[in-house]
Amino acid sequence: MEGPRAPFEMEMPTIFGFLKNQLRPHESWGVDNEYPTAFSSNNRHNIRVISDAGHILAHAVLKPLIIKTPSVIWKVAAIGSVVTSPEHRQQGLSRQIMESCITEAKNQDCDLALLWTDLYDFYRKWDFELAGQEYAFIIDRPFETKRSDLRLIKGPQISAESVLKLYNQHGVTSLRTADEIKKFLNIPNSNVYSAWDNNNNLMAYAIEGKGADLQGYIHEWGGNIPALMYVINQILKDQNRSLTWIVPNHSQNLIRQLQNANLLQNEGYLGMIKILNPNVFFSKVKKTARNLGILDIILEERNNEFLFGCGQDIVVINDIKTLVQIIFGPYQEIPYFNEDTRRKLAKVFPMPLWIWGWDSI
Repeated sequence: MEGPRAPFEMEMPTIFGFLKNQLRPHESWGVDNEYPTAFSSNNRHNIRVISDAGHILAHAVLKPLIIKTPSVIWKVAAIGSVVTSPEHRQQGLSRQIMESCITEAKNQDCDLALLWTDLYDFYRKWDFELAGQEYAFIIDRPFETKRSDLRLIKGPQISAESVLKLYNQHGVTSLRTADEIKKFLNIPNSNVYSAWDNNNNLMAYAIEGKGADLQGYIHEWGGNIPALMYVINQILKDQNRSLTWIVPNHSQNLIRQLQNANLLQNEGYLGMIKILNPNVFFSKVKKTARNLGILDIILEERNNEFLFGCGQDIVVINDIKTLVQIIFGPYQEIPYFNEDTRRKLAKVFPMPLWIWGWDSI
């Protein structure tokens, strides 16, 4: 038995076949088509496999993302396609694969690891915890919008450079290139809708679906709100079904307008998040606080516990999983602080963090 290790180039067709059989047996495509950047040749060193006599027994993939926010740049290790063949389960192979991914993420100086799963207790063993905040709005009727001067295009044959320009207007983004967006636009079983003005300028876009995931979900979008609502109206008309629009917690203007439309909404988590290097991570958080005028913030590890607060008003947190919810939400206000400390910390937390649908793996 070999691994966990990075695969050889000649093994990639075998790996794709293994993942197709395990994860997409009834589809005409594989996960390599759904996640083109995670399974690109330049990310092969971040794939982990365990093999035996040429057969793949277990697999996971790591995709480092550079996430830009208004206050800090995070390096996030997205982890996905964690799977072990049925006949080799309960042998600790998934544990070995995960530990290898976490070690590699630390070696690449990632601040956080992030994954999407419903096996919460399994991943909590590695100090992952549900954290981050998002809203899911059920769109079951058209919006009232004044935009009627736009031209809708359905399909991926649009300018990746124009999409990138609108995408970069978001406050929280991952670092992307136009070539990567070209790959994203052609992910199977996804629908691309875009709105253009009379001068052929892209005003808004929205992506529904992604391979076997996110069907019926608007998970990528960009543009001003009136143009976006025009696009959503056209998707409703085209698909003739209700849709779910996923919105990050920091998009407060959009959230207010959607709430004013009296739509059904659900609050959820971004995913399961793990702090990889506490000291480096805490230094970025404290720098953010200082830039916001909070000069006496305390956030440090001491004897496997964590000191948190401002000045002399400090609490001891025993579990780093609690801390990740405080920093990124949705942890409720800690009742032990005085009013001045609460006011200060409210300026900093929760810190914005978001992974767009095209980046999920």
